[in-house]
Amino acid sequence: MTRVFVPRDAAAIALGANAVAAALTPHATVVRTGSRGMFWLEPMIEVETPTGRIAYGPIAAADVPGLLVAGALTGGAHPLRLGAPNAIPFLARQTRLTFSRCGVVDPLSLNDYRATGGLKGLARARDIGPEATIEAVLKSGLRGRGGAGFPTGIKWKTVADAIGARKYVVCNADEGDSGTFADRMLMEGDPFHLIEGIAIAMFAVGATQGYVYTRSEYPHAIATFDAALRTAREAGILYPGFDIEQRVGAGAYVCGEETSLLESLEGRRGQVRAKPPLPAHRGLFGQPTVVNNVITLATVPVILADGPDAYQALGMGRSRGTKPIQLAGNIRFAGLFEAGFGVTLGELVNDIGGGTLSGRPVRAVQVGGPLGAYFPPALFDTKFDYEAFAAKDGLIGHGGIVVFDDTVDMARQARFAMEFCSAESCGKCTPCRIGSVRGKETVDKILAGINVDANLELLRDLCHTMKFGSLCALGGFIPYPVLSAMDYFPEDFRAPIRQAAE
Repeated sequence: MTRVFVPRDAAAIALGANAVAAALTPHATVVRTGSRGMFWLEPMIEVETPTGRIAYGPIAAADVPGLLVAGALTGGAHPLRLGAPNAIPFLARQTRLTFSRCGVVDPLSLNDYRATGGLKGLARARDIGPEATIEAVLKSGLRGRGGAGFPTGIKWKTVADAIGARKYVVCNADEGDSGTFADRMLMEGDPFHLIEGIAIAMFAVGATQGYVYTRSEYPHAIATFDAALRTAREAGILYPGFDIEQRVGAGAYVCGEETSLLESLEGRRGQVRAKPPLPAHRGLFGQPTVVNNVITLATVPVILADGPDAYQALGMGRSRGTKPIQLAGNIRFAGLFEAGFGVTLGELVNDIGGGTLSGRPVRAVQVGGPLGAYFPPALFDTKFDYEAFAAKDGLIGHGGIVVFDDTVDMARQARFAMEFCSAESCGKCTPCRIGSVRGKETVDKILAGINVDANLELLRDLCHTMKFGSLCALGGFIPYPVLSAMDYFPEDFRAPIRQAAE
């Protein structure tokens, strides 16, 4: 029977992929894959033909009879026919390294993984040894993809050189930023890639135990990764005496911060630890620990398999390689776009993303999750690069982009930032715990038109205190969205006065 590939990604399932798969099962061999990351086309099916795959989408179960009549199982013409998947403009413009298999392979088939180059990176690491493996990661220029952008090779070397009775590798899969879904997509669509990356890290630094800390809101990712782990153990991918275990968080945003995550892994309340000591010296259970996020670790097999020079050749400045960028919010083409650093924000939003779904003008874009700054169209020439964003008081973070049209009220977005911080603060430090509550109260006074000038000055001063006095990035970065809203959209903070005058 003809093979038809139907995504099992959570986004596709939410849009009816399971019903589509059930409708196709009597007529074809259905292979469940991850998603290609083009969510406006989901569920998108791909039919295997002698000349390559042909995509159709978005498909509903009710469309299946018509597709069969039109000869879709042989690539026949139909209004929903998209042609070769790799020729779809959104996909054709990408440089897919980390996500090269997502939407292509059965995520739970180790044979599929091997057939598409899987485990070559791990084999290469074992051939060249731990020191050379770390050197390859250093040479590649890979920086942490979780937000901080710290050089991955330096972190690994620090752990490798540290003295400890035991060493650990911890994968941060507590993806909680607004508009982000890259970790989930990879864990659901290519879990062996992450397992291979963790195995390489463990080998390189001398760790015998790895942990993956996954957010509880990802049931499909949790189940898929656990199933892949069982297969990996049975296949002997890990050295004897080495193991990886998945742990599920309880929904606290602050546990995305590495020391809070470690506290939670140890069975305590997720609260930020003071630094130093760094986790690389005293991390999980007081031992040297590598803490990297999903995309960082899943990038490592590519670097080892293809060589660090090939990875270093992509990107710009100190930002090397590719970055999976997630387009969300009020945007026409929402999805995951992997490309080398250097693409501009305007290209991502207007050209690749197609502008707003509402058809109204773009007014603001938030990059980097709830802690990221709001950029107006005047800053759309900013290149996607760690230093370029930092120079404009912004941050890339986990690569989430959330788009807003001209109906957004930026003063209320500033209030939301403070409200979010007050709800998610671990409570350990005063600037974050108290400052966020007072910040929300101050914005409320501004919205009510009470002493606007004085309260705007107070809000700015409060942001300064939180930025430099908070123990971690939650309180320290919340000023980014608040101050950017005040600086680029000042008229919204005086709207109540204007309305009262009218």
